[in-house]
Amino acid sequence: MSRRLLRVFFTPIMETEIVPITTNRKARHDYHILETYEAGLQLTGSEVKSLREGRANLKDAYVLIRNGNAVLVGAHISPYSHTGYAGHDPDRNRQLLLHEREIRKIRQKTAEKGLTVVPLRMYFKQGWAKVEIAVAKGKHTYDKREARKNRDLSRDTLREIRKLS
Repeated sequence: MSRRLLRVFFTPIMETEIVPITTNRKARHDYHILETYEAGLQLTGSEVKSLREGRANLKDAYVLIRNGNAVLVGAHISPYSHTGYAGHDPDRNRQLLLHEREIRKIRQKTAEKGLTVVPLRMYFKQGWAKVEIAVAKGKHTYDKREARKNRDLSRDTLREIRKLS
C-alpha cells in the first residue's frame, strides 16, 4: 500500500478529542467551584493502562502543594487487570504537572481561609492523561439544600411545559 492510502486508513485522533475516564460528582455537590486548572499526571505504565480501562476513583481525593509541587492525594487507580507481579500501588500520591506560576496562584488562593483544591474529572486529551482541578470553597448544608430545591423546581417547570405542549 502506498503512504497516501495508509494515511486514509490510519487517521489520527482529533486534536480536541477528550476521552473521559472519571468524574468527581461529589465535589460539585460539596463545594462552590471558584477557578479551574488543567494538569497533567505523572503516571507509571500500568496506571495508564488501568486508566484506559476506566478504573479510577476521585471521590475522596484532594490536591496539596508540597515543596513547590502539586500532589494529587487520595485518588485511587485500580491495578491493571493483565499486570504481572510488579503492578502499582493503587493509592499512591501522584505528582501533577503544572506551570510554576499556576502552582504559585493555587498556593496563594489556598492560603485564604476555607479554600481547598479538589479534582473534578480525569480524562485523556491527545493521548495524555489529564486531571481538571479546581480551587473551591466548601458549601454549608443549607447551600446544598437550596441548590437541590432549585434543581427540583426547574425540573418540575420543564415537566409542566412538556405536558402543555
